[in-house]
Amino acid sequence: MRYIVTINNKTYEVEVEQGQASIINAGNAAVQASSQAAPATSQQAAPAPQPAPTAPQQAVQPAPAPAAVNGEAVKAPMPGTILDIRVSNGQAVKRGDVLFILEAMKMENEIMAPVDGVVQVVASKGATVNTGDILASIQ
Repeated sequence: MRYIVTINNKTYEVEVEQGQASIINAGNAAVQASSQAAPATSQQAAPAPQPAPTAPQQAVQPAPAPAAVNGEAVKAPMPGTILDIRVSNGQAVKRGDVLFILEAMKMENEIMAPVDGVVQVVASKGATVNTGDILASIQ
């Protein structure tokens, strides 16, 4: 297999076969300098183990486009995936009530209501969100 690798703003074309790596084209860099980065392997190297088959993943749903928000916006504090929505549209909430469970970096984070009011949910369960995406609004 051939790969194009960029290291320190220098592009290298590398071919890898059975644990051996060789540089095909070193761009503007000297081949000798770049070949030192490749580890030496013996001719009798064992074949690379094949990854175990994994279960098919569910399609990732992107977060909806930002809509007009009336009231206090509840925004995602970090990128992640909405695992659970603990409230429904029109539900009255108090400050500190848990609205969402957001998974980020393998941790479940509780997203709480910043104010008292009636919630209008914008995000959906399973949606992938970025920092600052609007999850809900509270009026």
